[in-house]
Amino acid sequence: MNKSWIPKLDRFTKGLLISVGLGLLLPCSGLVGTIFNYLSDLAIILLFFLYGAKLSRRSVWEGVKHWRLQGAVIISTFVLFPLLGLCLAPLWKYAMGSELSLGMLYVCMLPSTVQSSIAFTSIAKGNVPAAICAASISSLLGVFLTPFLVGFVVDDLGGNLIGFDTFLHICYIILVPFLVGQVVQKRIGKWVSTHKNLTSWTDQTTVWLVLYTAFSHAMVQGIWGQLPWVSLLMVIGFCSLLLLIVMFIISKSVSKLGFCREDSIAIIFCGSKKSLATGIPMMKVIFAGGNIGILMIPIIVFHQIQLMVCSYLAQKWGKDETKLSS
Repeated sequence: MNKSWIPKLDRFTKGLLISVGLGLLLPCSGLVGTIFNYLSDLAIILLFFLYGAKLSRRSVWEGVKHWRLQGAVIISTFVLFPLLGLCLAPLWKYAMGSELSLGMLYVCMLPSTVQSSIAFTSIAKGNVPAAICAASISSLLGVFLTPFLVGFVVDDLGGNLIGFDTFLHICYIILVPFLVGQVVQKRIGKWVSTHKNLTSWTDQTTVWLVLYTAFSHAMVQGIWGQLPWVSLLMVIGFCSLLLLIVMFIISKSVSKLGFCREDSIAIIFCGSKKSLATGIPMMKVIFAGGNIGILMIPIIVFHQIQLMVCSYLAQKWGKDETKLSS
């Protein structure tokens, strides 16, 4: 039997499916649930410590000097996305309810991805150094801007999830480890950068742990029985529409602003993508005590859609450039 049509899943995707499956079939609760909550917190602390330790200050400075490209990515990530989210929020809330709507808004507040943005830019023959700087700066700013933007949106919607205690928790779990990593960056930064498996496994394990505990909590609380299949289909449709609108606006903008092909590719990939690896751990901290099992559905869906769309575009643009140069 020919199985070539069956797509091969990478380690991260397999881990996502296993985490979700275990959360649904073998949910943790009681003492075991408490232990997994502590483990996920420790993983988040290690994750942001490593982010701080591997992010070179020099690379940030080199990227900042290409201010037009960096500005375009920052505006797309932290201005265009949030504005679109606020405009579409009434429609999302009417169609899907308040929790999924808030999850969609949270997607709009997240920083860009790092690894996949760089990888897709490279495949498409874009400006890789600029993509590295843009994605890194976006990730750095997201540590500060995402909690602020979420707090503004939740307050604007009359919510009460964000309070002083929550921001203190964010500082302890996210900001302090990140700043400590920056302090020791000169001593261990090179070692962290050369041990990519360590950071890769930390990124992925953190997401898997948070996913498992969140889906376990949702299962124990009977939340999944409250989510109709039609709502999931709506999330898929709205995530696809959001990505399409953003990529269309960015593509038209970079053309009118006169960016070269290589820079345009870096802006499109870095400015249109949202980080699952950063988003889910931050969600656990920001929405501590909330129902993150439902809230994280939009970011999981958006992540998969952006990977499929950007993978197709990267390969297409890479082949087009190869044809032009031959």
